[in-house]
Amino acid sequence: MKSRTTPKLPRTVALRRTLAAVSLAAAVAITGCTQQSDSSDAGGASDAGGQQQSQQQASDGGGAQAAAPDLSDVPDPVAEVNGEKVSKEDFSTAYEQQYQQAAMQQQSTGQAVDEDQLKQQVAQQLVDNLLLQQGAKDAGIEASDEDIDATLKQIGAQNGMTSAEEVVKALEQQGMDEKTIRSEAAKQFTITTFIDKKAGIGDPTDEELKTAYDQMVQQQEQAAGHTGQTGQTGQTGGEQAQTPAFEDVKDQLSQQVKAQKEGEAAQSIADELEKSGDVTINL
Repeated sequence: MKSRTTPKLPRTVALRRTLAAVSLAAAVAITGCTQQSDSSDAGGASDAGGQQQSQQQASDGGGAQAAAPDLSDVPDPVAEVNGEKVSKEDFSTAYEQQYQQAAMQQQSTGQAVDEDQLKQQVAQQLVDNLLLQQGAKDAGIEASDEDIDATLKQIGAQNGMTSAEEVVKALEQQGMDEKTIRSEAAKQFTITTFIDKKAGIGDPTDEELKTAYDQMVQQQEQAAGHTGQTGQTGQTGGEQAQTPAFEDVKDQLSQQVKAQKEGEAAQSIADELEKSGDVTINL
């Protein structure tokens, strides 16, 4: 059973990624955005729902800082999930990060940030994340040191880094300690593994990858056309970015396609767990 004081809001595929993954990837993107721009051979092969692009936009906000969000009305705990509490501290950390991203987008759209709606969305993300963690634990899924290293390396690869150690150093520069970093990576691994097993998600087929590649090429061509119309150039010296060969971006496309499947599956799995569980959101 469950109870909540507000209606459930729609959630995007990007929000289906674990909060641990979003936080780690965002922090790495902030530190490694220069490296990322130098190694953008994928020409737009990013994480599900454009997550990586939005993270870079948030980190490239021209130094402008949005006003601090109002969290005075946030209760503690924010939610309870099968006896486990979602603290105001955890909510505030997640909310402030997403508020900054929303404020950056607001600067370009002119629309004010709807804080009430954003609070509900962030609270739901935290609840879903905890439900998936609990599901993974009940399924007996645990992360070994090798699994954690592989997860960190994968996050690093999306941001121009080559090793788990490099990712840890980058995140330490953001104020995270190694124990927390590895704990968050472990959560990401267990949740992703749980989703893959429950939904039967495997490696994408060549046909799926070629479809994703065609979409990437089309998006790049459209972006190049827009750049030409505005008289801007995306490369030094006025050169247009060349489309990478399929084989050169195959691995990145595989990660993208699989992440999208996991995101879609995570939504239905979290909904099932919430319906059968005891969930209260206090906002």
